[in-house]
Amino acid sequence: MSVKQYPEFRLGKVLATSFTATLTERCGEPVERIPVPQRLVDWLAVNRLVVDSCSDAQLDLARELRESIHEAATAAASQTLPPPSAVQVINDCSTGGLASVILSSEGSQEWWLGSASVEDALSVIAADAIGIISGEREGKMALCASPTCRAAFFDTSRGATRRWCEMNTCGNREKKARFLANRRQNTSLDG
Repeated sequence: MSVKQYPEFRLGKVLATSFTATLTERCGEPVERIPVPQRLVDWLAVNRLVVDSCSDAQLDLARELRESIHEAATAAASQTLPPPSAVQVINDCSTGGLASVILSSEGSQEWWLGSASVEDALSVIAADAIGIISGEREGKMALCASPTCRAAFFDTSRGATRRWCEMNTCGNREKKARFLANRRQNTSLDG
């Protein structure tokens, strides 16, 4: 019996935008990284939000939150108002869980999920999204310069000049494409 292989997760430093990266290449050939409930459980566990299980309905709710965060983050990056429907979903998810922030024995902030449910985990993700989209955290929303990706990401670089959601994927792919185009152009000029 073969084991089903799924695309690897794209993990970043910002929970909410890492969550939106569970669907990539939005303007090209989309890559769904949480196609089944167990993959959402896996993604949450990697992000230290351990849940007991996930139903199809909870996966649908998670995807609805993901798309709402993406819409609101894209609006913030474009300096426009987020769609009211996206705001509603984010707020409903933020208030719909029993998660609390706690101080760990090492002195760091951690999230405690009251019932270890997907709804608790989604409330943490929604709260993180509210923090970055509202401008409460140091940094700014930006959109990936890749024409096939266009992911919203939270730019905390000095001067907020980052162009790619991830340099090791979109940035390298775009640089390689430019290099090859320049090489072809120079070859045709020489020939």
